[in-house]
Amino acid sequence: MKGYSFYSILKHGMRRKPRWPAAWHDVSPQRSYDAVIVGGGGHGLATAYYLARTHGMRRVAVLEKGWLGGGNSGRNTQVSRSNYFWPESAAFYDRSLQLYETLSHELNFNVMLSQRGILSLAHSHHELETMRRWANAIQVNDVDSEILSPQQIKKLEPLINLDTRFPVRGGFIQRRGAISRHDAVNWGYARAASALGVDIVQNCEVTGFDLRNGEVRGVETTRGSISTERVCLAVAGHSSQLAARAGLRLPITSMSLQAMVSEPIKPVLNTITMSAVIHMYVSQSDRGELVLGGGADVYNSYAQRGGLPLLEQNVAAMLELFPVFRGLRLLRQWAGTVDISPDTTPIMGLTPVKGLYINAGWGTGGYKAIPAGGETMAHTIVSDSPHPLIRAFGLDRFATGRLVDEGAAAGVAH
Repeated sequence: MKGYSFYSILKHGMRRKPRWPAAWHDVSPQRSYDAVIVGGGGHGLATAYYLARTHGMRRVAVLEKGWLGGGNSGRNTQVSRSNYFWPESAAFYDRSLQLYETLSHELNFNVMLSQRGILSLAHSHHELETMRRWANAIQVNDVDSEILSPQQIKKLEPLINLDTRFPVRGGFIQRRGAISRHDAVNWGYARAASALGVDIVQNCEVTGFDLRNGEVRGVETTRGSISTERVCLAVAGHSSQLAARAGLRLPITSMSLQAMVSEPIKPVLNTITMSAVIHMYVSQSDRGELVLGGGADVYNSYAQRGGLPLLEQNVAAMLELFPVFRGLRLLRQWAGTVDISPDTTPIMGLTPVKGLYINAGWGTGGYKAIPAGGETMAHTIVSDSPHPLIRAFGLDRFATGRLVDEGAAAGVAH
């Protein structure tokens, strides 16, 4: 992989007819591979990258029915955090945040990580006490967190309105919480994986599986049959649909999660500010846009578009906390299809079909988990055994009853 640098950019830019090299090779599928990753989003690309870099598996294909990053990986609010309650979740998400902190150097691609902190607001003494216990539990799990008073919050975010319908009584912050550029994460992993020999195949939809005696022997696609003994599904909201073609029924509900951005303004927000009671979260992108999010739609859907009712709710909630923004105009809105599991914890690892692996059930937390999701799934595929960090996230927990209920830490209502 040819490294990006100031010198290389200057050299290409000075040419009369710059010949910018392609970031990755878009190829036609081969007849067979050692492993096939279904889904060309962040998780699929990261899994392929770590298979090649860490485990030396180069005959790997990433099959994407549309374009890279066209699903949830490019339709989110770009937040990375690890302030989860249960030890299993905290360990996994903090590993992902650690990988994010060095990802630009690892991939030689600037993912524009900005660790401005994620601030969670409490609007009652009861909620503040709950957050205090939450922050203590996080610290026990070796994750940074700090309780803040209303005065400290006002100093951190001078534009915030503390005297809302539900007055702000305090909150807590994870200062390592961050935002980054979701397109850059997708492109960085695609470029690095391609340089290691991974085949990236766009406009190639998987339509079925070749199963023999309960084992995977290949996949059927719109561009022909492909032989392989290892298949990993990383298709987010469409996981249940694709798994059904292999005879699996997943405990997943698919809904639309909407987000929107305002017109750009000068830097005025210092954190990612979240309120579960007023029910919104907002941050400011590197381009100056205010990025707004809230809860998932209340009905099942595979649509990737927004709607006026939720747009109005999110904007009204933001203006309650930040009335100074009332004169701004919205620039655009979008939606991603999220796959929500019963305990709001991902489903990762092996399936009853030998050679078929699953990476699904992320709900609203898929983007922050991309690096660790790829790293742990690559290990799971190679060893045919769950990585220690995701052992608790297996599909079998719904039979044993050992759920990891992270509904409170999910950030939005489902």
